Amino acid sequence: MLSSGKPSGESKSVSKTGALVKAPDQSQLDFEIDFFAGVLDRYPDYVDVLRAQGNNLTLKGRYAEGMHIDKRLVQLRPSDPLVHYNLACSFALLKRTDLALKTLRRAIELGYRDFRYMREDRDLDAIRRDPRFRQLLREYEKLG
Repeated sequence: MLSSGKPSGESKSVSKTGALVKAPDQSQLDFEIDFFAGVLDRYPDYVDVLRAQGNNLTLKGRYAEGMHIDKRLVQLRPSDPLVHYNLACSFALLKRTDLALKTLRRAIELGYRDFRYMREDRDLDAIRRDPRFRQLLREYEKLG
């Protein structure tokens, strides 16, 4: 289970209604990560929150935690090309080239077709120069 991941020195507050509110020294991204972690503690399969949390963790540089979220999303949405694409990005960010390429292939097989974005997505920088990446794009761009 994910912890709130709250860095030391930052605080969060609870309002009179029990709602989590952002403390003055806490960034919006940290606040959202804490907030979504609380939601996921109660509703671990909440797909929209999992997507947002995975994105936030990646933006924060917490790639391993983001990868765990992406793996969970693949379990919940096995035929969703975007969740496979995001998992491929997580693997690439963690320099797990073979898994990134395999998962990217699966995303494309399921219908992910934004090849222009794949060529520019910074999350895929670690695999972009791999000949298998270029071959994968050539193979599927022909199919349109």
